[in-house]
Amino acid sequence: MKFKRILLKISGEAMMGDKGYGVDPATVDFIAREIKDAVSMGIQVAIVIGGGNIFRGVEASVQGMERASADYMGMLATVINALALQNSLEKLGVPTRVQSAIEMKELAEPYIRRKAIRHLEKGRTVIFAAGTGNPYFTTDTAASLRAMEIGADVIMKATKVDGVYSSDPMKDPKAKKYDSITYLDVLKKGLSIMDSTAISLCMDNDLPIMVFNLKGKGNIRKIVEGKKVGTLVRGNNGARTKKKNK
Repeated sequence: MKFKRILLKISGEAMMGDKGYGVDPATVDFIAREIKDAVSMGIQVAIVIGGGNIFRGVEASVQGMERASADYMGMLATVINALALQNSLEKLGVPTRVQSAIEMKELAEPYIRRKAIRHLEKGRTVIFAAGTGNPYFTTDTAASLRAMEIGADVIMKATKVDGVYSSDPMKDPKAKKYDSITYLDVLKKGLSIMDSTAISLCMDNDLPIMVFNLKGKGNIRKIVEGKKVGTLVRGNNGARTKKKNK
């Protein structure tokens, strides 16, 4: 296997399928089956989930809502999505834990790094909810932070398209797809893969990002097996630097 421990970033929009709002049970079930396929291979899977299908803090702040309050509301939306995904995974027999950056003991465990790693080592899938627990930070940044904290081998960024393009392929038929691209080029070209804070964090720690289409059946398994799927965002040397703790 190319990767042993992965951090899967799923947007809130992915949870609503073809609906315009909320959670589509059929779509969540499909995502859960894709995750189960990876887990059945012995891969340790952690997940960071967004909440844009329910509430988006940035948009609310633009419309006049105080930004910090809007962001906290968005964090609560991610908890709803995490619980929905947990329900689908456990119906498939995948042991799952939800850890929230905002304490809500009746619904989820508080986020504790060492406990999350222990869950992964025991074969449990861990879903990180409520972002970083702080306003002004996106769930993309939360994904980068959590991936670093748990020692993930890669961030797998699930999107609606099959990789990174020079422009929006939905609007520009001449958009060029990249098989691989460096962090610096992503920042210089202003490509909207993840926000600049998240990209910079990955770049500083040489953590690769694999951008792929979540709707492609078996894509998670193919990436783990080392097959060519999506776009790899990497450092200039094309390989992650292994750093040993002393």
